[in-house]
Amino acid sequence: LKKALLVRLFFVLLILYMCFCTGTQNVLSTTGNSEIQYNLTKEMYTGCEIVMGNLEITMMEHTRDFSFLQSIREVTGYILLAVNEFSRPPLDHLRVIRGTTLYENQYALAIMVNYQKDGQHGLQELGLTHLTEILEGGVKIIQNKYLSYAPKVNWLDIVKDGSAHIMIESNGPDSELEMSTNCHQLQLTKTVCAPQCNGRCFGRNPSECCHIECAGGCTGPLDTNCFACRNFNNSGSCAPQCPQTLIYNKHTFKLEPNPNAKYQYGSICVAQCPTNFLVDGSSCVSNCPSDKMEVEKNGVKRCEPCGGLCPKGVSCHGTGSTTRQTVDALNIDSFINCTKIQGSLHFLVTGIKGDDYNGVPPLDPEKLKIFNTVREITDMLSIQSWPENMSDLSVFSNLQTIQGRTLYNDARSTSTSRITDLGISVVSEGGSFVAASLASVHNDAAFCFVFTCVVNEGHVCDPLCSSDGCWGPGPDQCQSCRKYSRGGTCVPDCINVCFQSYPREFASSSGECMPCHPECKVQEGKETCTGPGADECVACASLQDGPHCVSSCPEGVMGGEEVIFKYPNKQGRCEPCHVNCTQGSGRGSLFLSEYEWIFLLISNSPLCSLGSGAMVQELETALNHLVTLLGMLRLLISQLLQFLDEADSVMFVFIRQATTAIVLGVIALLFTSFSVFVLTVLYRRGLAIRRKRAMRRYMESGAVSQSLVTLSYCYASVCWFFTFALRA
Repeated sequence: LKKALLVRLFFVLLILYMCFCTGTQNVLSTTGNSEIQYNLTKEMYTGCEIVMGNLEITMMEHTRDFSFLQSIREVTGYILLAVNEFSRPPLDHLRVIRGTTLYENQYALAIMVNYQKDGQHGLQELGLTHLTEILEGGVKIIQNKYLSYAPKVNWLDIVKDGSAHIMIESNGPDSELEMSTNCHQLQLTKTVCAPQCNGRCFGRNPSECCHIECAGGCTGPLDTNCFACRNFNNSGSCAPQCPQTLIYNKHTFKLEPNPNAKYQYGSICVAQCPTNFLVDGSSCVSNCPSDKMEVEKNGVKRCEPCGGLCPKGVSCHGTGSTTRQTVDALNIDSFINCTKIQGSLHFLVTGIKGDDYNGVPPLDPEKLKIFNTVREITDMLSIQSWPENMSDLSVFSNLQTIQGRTLYNDARSTSTSRITDLGISVVSEGGSFVAASLASVHNDAAFCFVFTCVVNEGHVCDPLCSSDGCWGPGPDQCQSCRKYSRGGTCVPDCINVCFQSYPREFASSSGECMPCHPECKVQEGKETCTGPGADECVACASLQDGPHCVSSCPEGVMGGEEVIFKYPNKQGRCEPCHVNCTQGSGRGSLFLSEYEWIFLLISNSPLCSLGSGAMVQELETALNHLVTLLGMLRLLISQLLQFLDEADSVMFVFIRQATTAIVLGVIALLFTSFSVFVLTVLYRRGLAIRRKRAMRRYMESGAVSQSLVTLSYCYASVCWFFTFALRA
């Protein structure tokens, strides 16, 4: 048990310090020179143990030292060795080729045409001394002129799929690798295992079988004794799957979140996906599938179903696959209106100049303006060829972010002197600018702009740029500014106290010049605002409502359970209207009903100046009753008129005259009654006031004349209302 725990601890530490590297998908295409290709390949694979993708070594001379490949133990995709001159690939520690992607869709190992055309150098040994498992795909070894003394490998013992295609032909003399059962019988291969074992064992006895999750052999029967895992490595243990995000609770009969959940990252189970990778179910992916879109929840980027057609304007799939290697004339229209590229963008010579073999015409340079809408690329931007009449990359002027989920690992780079400046301002999240998220630029003047180097041609950054460098000439090509920035262009100062023809600005904490609010009043000789809001103005250009500068005061705006009406005072501040005001200044008496008009007269009459005494209350009560009676009377008149319209014409005149007389009598009676009531109320109220000692001051203040005016006002209001009712 103690030994098993130590072995498990060893594998956990091994995973923690395990070095991953990303493979390539270039097959046989290349435009860079051999020196650049070799240096980038060496930088990429030095110290790498697991290649997450394909291992492609092509077109290398016999003088190159490839000892840095000795650390590779596993390749998840395929291995391609083609058109090389070295005698032996140092892949002695390679144990497993998983074949998740296959060369020509059927081969996990392809070794082709590795010899010097007019010389004596070429591949003589395979060097795959520890390769014991190819999980998917077959083997293709053809046209290796000097491969004469290769071991007689039993590929059926290595290839798991018995139906996989194995092609070994046209190699050196006496090098045809016969697939007999007597060849390549290493000590721990499946041909020497007992029938009870599942293809792998650590001895010949039936009890010495490897665990079913082992691949490539083992040192014992446990899932921690495997050389490599058939499916997934979970903290040193080989498992058929990683711990799922949801587990079934047999007590609640529900799926519940698993606190020990992990995600599939290649053949490894990880607690969190690497930076810039997306969570799709229980896996870490670099791009979402076509029926899903990228969303961010709780700081984690995930792939969620679109719920219909995914919006094209959000994201488009990039290039780099075997069927879509480069942007060309046939597929460039698929990038119209794209703002985000899910994947990479590759510009190869076969896309720019055309490919006669595959029937692809040359690309119209004007079509490249389609990429003006692109703001983000999730993987990388690789430019290996560019139109001759274009000297910069200004078609990517709106590009803001290159995440670098897949870094630039191929030894291909821009090597054309036609590009004088990059003409883009991009932020790389996944790696350095050169040889990472954006294709490195060699032998170009643009390369000097990136590193602020000074050359005789005057390729230097603008003085307003900081020491971080720039993407081209001019203050709008700086990576960052020395002082201030306005809309992506570096400036010496923000406009605040001068230049009346320009809007006033303020400097944010990040050094960005931001415009003041339009309602801020321009200040001469001092700052106009301290921030972007209408409440951060030094003074208001029009009116002020609380702390905010506004163009007009609120009128008829809902404020909680009431409607807010305000008016501007002499100081230009918005003040609330009086509580007795039923509407603001925007609504006149012509828009009021006859009932609202009466109350408007009362609210604005001199009676309001008498306070809220009994006389005003009684008068308002009487008017309420009068309004009710007038409403009933109006209804009665309308019904009578309707009846008269249907009556016989002979009786029409007589009935109408009689009805009119009755109506006038009723109105006169009501008018008389109301007048008597009002006079009585005023008389009683006058008697009460005379009994008080304050009567003298009241009389001296001229209140009697005011009462008479009030009475006249009310009398005129009633008369108007009766006239209105009769007209109705």
